[in-house]
Amino acid sequence: MQTKPIILIPMGDPSGIGPEIVAKSLDKQEIYSLSKPIVVGNQQIMEQAIKITNVDLSINTIQAVHEANYDYGAIDLIHIDNIDMDQFEFGKVNGMSGRASHDYIKYTIELIQNGEADSMATTPINKESLQAGEVPHIDHTAMLSAYTNSEDPMTMFEVLGLRIFFLTRHLSLKDAIGQMTEERVYSYLHRCNSALNLLGIENPSVAVAGLNPHAGENGLFGDEEGKELTPGIERAKNDGLNVAGPVPADSVFHQALHGKYDAVLSLYHDQGHIAAKMTDFERTVSITNGLPFLRTSVDHGTAYDIAGQNIASEVSMVEAILACAKYTPYFNNQ
Repeated sequence: MQTKPIILIPMGDPSGIGPEIVAKSLDKQEIYSLSKPIVVGNQQIMEQAIKITNVDLSINTIQAVHEANYDYGAIDLIHIDNIDMDQFEFGKVNGMSGRASHDYIKYTIELIQNGEADSMATTPINKESLQAGEVPHIDHTAMLSAYTNSEDPMTMFEVLGLRIFFLTRHLSLKDAIGQMTEERVYSYLHRCNSALNLLGIENPSVAVAGLNPHAGENGLFGDEEGKELTPGIERAKNDGLNVAGPVPADSVFHQALHGKYDAVLSLYHDQGHIAAKMTDFERTVSITNGLPFLRTSVDHGTAYDIAGQNIASEVSMVEAILACAKYTPYFNNQ
């Protein structure tokens, strides 16, 4: 029988919805049937989240991973004492909460790197609070890259079997187009192939989305496809990769959702985000590739406007933990 993976869950920004969606997620038996979850966070905040969400859970405070019981109904929590409840507030940019969210992530990474756990599923953090707390990293990806000495981690979205990679990230569309080079397309297709192999998908088929209407239609609506995208794709094909494109962006995501391709390489942020979130906003999960361990995450923010009100949906958090449980054995067996 395959051993269930130990998945660490950093609690996220205490002033946001992270603690609430963690409490709601760990109120589900399915999580414990497929994994061994441990929360890294603050006991007082998690106790508060349990009261807010009205879940029938207790907290088993532990000092180390080996002390966890993994009993459904009792959250195993590694407590970090970094919140002054007299100063705590929901829903506001706060340096204390920003530093705390950083501390949970950093310690989670250390535990996994020390071999005490297998993988991590992360909750939302807030860039402004990180900055207010003088944290030297702007987001999860920057922290993961710095603390694991990993260069340029690559994001993949997964929702209902649709997988989307991103050639560029947080850039203006003009700047993103400038990065859509033959060499980058070629390199990223190899990275997509390797990432899918790590998730247990052999000889994966990857389609590159087009940039222009009808993928340029042979130069009628732009020449980026002919000058940069197609040459990069052809080089990858010559290396034996199972790749296609450029495929018009108005159809490629639908085709991949229905099984024609194992994944799509989206060219810019909104192209892929819109496709994923229109497929199912709540169930979209982010998977970070290029790290020494598997990391999955919710695909939404701290939602300060509804924090502390028992409004936030836990669906994306549940999906992130389940994806982590699903893929960790493949990843760790490579």
